[in-house]
Amino acid sequence: MGTLTHKAARSAYGAAIDLALKHVNKDREKGLLQIVDLTERYMGDNFSTESYEAARRLIRNPENKWMKYVDRALDELDSHVIRQTALNLGYEAAFHGTKTIREMRKKYDCNIPWLILMDPTSACNLHCTGCWAAEYGNKLNLTYDELDSVITQGKELGIYFYMYTGGEPLIRKNDIIKLCEKHNDCAFHAFTNATLVDDAFCEEMKRVGNLSLSISLEGFEEVNDLRRGAGVYDKVMHAMDLLKKHGQIFGTSICYTSKNIETVTSDEFLDLIIEKGCRFTWYFHYMPVGNEAAVELLPTKEQREYMYHRVREIRSMEGGKPIYAMDFQNDGEFVGGCIAGGRNYCHINPNGDVEPCVFIHYSGANIREVSLLDALKQPLFMAYRDNQPFNNNHLRPCPMLENPEILQRMVKETGAKSTDLQSPESAEHLCGKCLEYAQNWKESADRIWEEHPYHREGYQNYKSGNK
Repeated sequence: MGTLTHKAARSAYGAAIDLALKHVNKDREKGLLQIVDLTERYMGDNFSTESYEAARRLIRNPENKWMKYVDRALDELDSHVIRQTALNLGYEAAFHGTKTIREMRKKYDCNIPWLILMDPTSACNLHCTGCWAAEYGNKLNLTYDELDSVITQGKELGIYFYMYTGGEPLIRKNDIIKLCEKHNDCAFHAFTNATLVDDAFCEEMKRVGNLSLSISLEGFEEVNDLRRGAGVYDKVMHAMDLLKKHGQIFGTSICYTSKNIETVTSDEFLDLIIEKGCRFTWYFHYMPVGNEAAVELLPTKEQREYMYHRVREIRSMEGGKPIYAMDFQNDGEFVGGCIAGGRNYCHINPNGDVEPCVFIHYSGANIREVSLLDALKQPLFMAYRDNQPFNNNHLRPCPMLENPEILQRMVKETGAKSTDLQSPESAEHLCGKCLEYAQNWKESADRIWEEHPYHREGYQNYKSGNK
């Protein structure tokens, strides 16, 4: 009965989305206001009343930066892609999935993630300098059946959002499209170097409608190709042109380091990727993972503070740029600190090891030996749950980078093993590289957090069960 009710509700939501999108094409303001009404009717208190009212005010202000952003997206994106995104990321993942996940967390007394990140393969068609994924070697793969099994088990727990990394996940693009087809109620997202994107793949993405991409980029041509290889920058630009032409949702995935931080946040760089059709940009702080990691690439405390303010400037309501910027390390305040260890997400490497985070290569469970639920109950994940948030200052969220003594302790107490198959790294060695950084950043982070409005209000959202 529950499944039937769910299917009927999805069908009704889909029909309402179709109607609203038709109205959007005739009278944009009226159609968008209908979508807000529809969202409020279905999502209810998933969002605050103030959020719905803010959305309505925004829609009634056509000159606002974000209204122009929405207008451009509606003009440029494929209608089937918009519909599938609203249904799968909106209705299934954000509404139905979140509700189910909250119930499952109580039922099984463990973290259940909102999304799972998987590596279909360790193989890659590029050989980028310092790439942590390459350390696994090029011979590991999760089979189609294994990927399918994780998704099938995940949906039972309420997980409807799946991301792929690698290696280069698009080496497995046929299997990825097959999974999009079979699980057409899920949202999928791949982190890719984009060199394997062609017209045929864009047509397949358009057909299924539930796959979006984050494209790796280090900066402009000279810096990017120095690390990724000659000609890669031009291939990325070409891939963006193809994706834009086919009405696809995509953005960039940028690792910021002490060397490129100013370039990848510059107006010039952002104007380029916006013009190419990027809707969002993920910024990832460089992590000194692996025995050969270059510690000198860690940003200074001044650079990290610059990043904190610059990302907020980019995505501000006025000014900045019409692109949604997210900073995995500096946006902890919006998700209550660290989201790893199954709290909001976890990572499955191409050997099947279930890791707390894409940057934390330790595990005590493998998907080939235990169920997904049992993997989420492994001692290391339970230690994450018991210790989160690792710091009440959400600008110091990570148990490795900002609280290195905690990761060392958790790995030791739980007996988790290094999952780096080429060159196993002890938690002591990994965390030792972060000690000086953590100490330096603490002073700046504590000062910023002390002045933060969330801090003054006693903001704390970890225990509230939000996704």
